[in-house]
This record gives sequence, structure tokens and C-alpha cells, in this order.
Amino acid sequence: MRALRITLIVAVILGGLFVAADRIAVSIAESKAADKIKSSQGLIGTPDVSIKGFPFLTQVVGKELDEVDISMEGLTTDAGNGRSVRVSELDAQLHTVGVSSDFSSATADRATGTAHISYADLSRAAGPGITVSYDPSGKNRVKITGSLLGFTLTAHSTITVVNGDTIKLHADSIPGGTIPRWEEKVRERTDMERKVGGLPTGMRLDTVKTDKDGMDISVAGNNVELAG
Repeated sequence: MRALRITLIVAVILGGLFVAADRIAVSIAESKAADKIKSSQGLIGTPDVSIKGFPFLTQVVGKELDEVDISMEGLTTDAGNGRSVRVSELDAQLHTVGVSSDFSSATADRATGTAHISYADLSRAAGPGITVSYDPSGKNRVKITGSLLGFTLTAHSTITVVNGDTIKLHADSIPGGTIPRWEEKVRERTDMERKVGGLPTGMRLDTVKTDKDGMDISVAGNNVELAG
């Protein structure tokens, strides 16, 4: 009986040491992954990376991670034509992540997430003199305010996702005016498309909805490639 008790104690101690080593290893891996994402994306702050599943070391040996969660703030993406769109927050969940033999790259079987863009950043992306604000009349609508030829204009626009990588704002109707080509001139100020570049291969914008704090875009993808 005494021998059995000693064996059990040793097993518990060894198990505790393995758990501690495993948690230390995953903490180091998360830190290195966060630093790599920060440098590759040019972020000011360091993103949060959380590697799920236990034990971590056996996942490393098998070169497949169950789930990796990433959260980052202040991501600036290329919108084309010299413009950029700032994403306030991005949360992504990567499922079944296969790691290359030299650990330089990885591919997630499936990825989901949400990107948040504030109205202030939407206004900056829209261009000088344009303000984008909350429109309570619909979950994918915003209010566009600007000026043209001395007139202050307000239009209510619907936001949609185009081609999986572009945010499109289109005014539902244009305030009346008698100036020739008035609607065309107004739409040059209110209607816009802004591409959200820098998404990993296989990742796409999915749906969009708005609330009083800004715009939330769901992202999704399969066979998402993550550069090393």
C-alpha cells in the first residue's frame, strides 16, 4: 500500500511538472506569435494570441493546433488609391491550424471573426468634408453628411460587402436639387467603395451590421493561409 501511495505521489508530481512545462511552452509560443504578427502588420500595440487545446506540446509534435484566437487593435489596411481604412478591433478564431515542417507558416482549415470600424475612422476613409454617423433605421445603414456648392447635404446609405473584400456605401435616395447633374454630383460625395486589403489568403468579409458605436464586419474563410 505504501509503495502504491509513493507511486501515486510521484505520478502527480510528474504530471504537475508536465503541465507546468506545457503551459510555459504555450506561453512562449503565444508571445513569439504575437511579436511576429505585430512586426508583419506594422502594429503599434502587440496583439493577444491564445493557443487553445491541451496538451500543447503534443499538438506541436503533430504540427496541428486545435484553435488559435487572435485579438488586435489599430490595424490599418490598404483601401486603394492612396487611402486606408483603420480597423479599431479585430478578433479572429482559427480552427485546426496545420503548421509547416519548419514552423514558418500555417494554414487554418476554418476561420471566423469580427472586425470593428468606428464612425470616426469611417469618416476619415470617406474623405475630406464627409461625416459618417449612426442611422437607427436599419442594422446596415449609416447617415452621410457633407457639403456641396454651399449646401449641407444628408443622405441615408446602405452598407454592403462586395466581392468579399470591399465595403460599399450607396445612398438610398438623394436630397432634391435643381442644379444640372445634381444627383450625380451628390453621389460623388456620398457613394463610395473602400477595399479592406491585407486579409490572409482564404479570408473574406462576410456580412456587415451597424450600431451606435460603429460598424461590425464578420469575416470567415477556409484553408486560410498565414504567412510566417
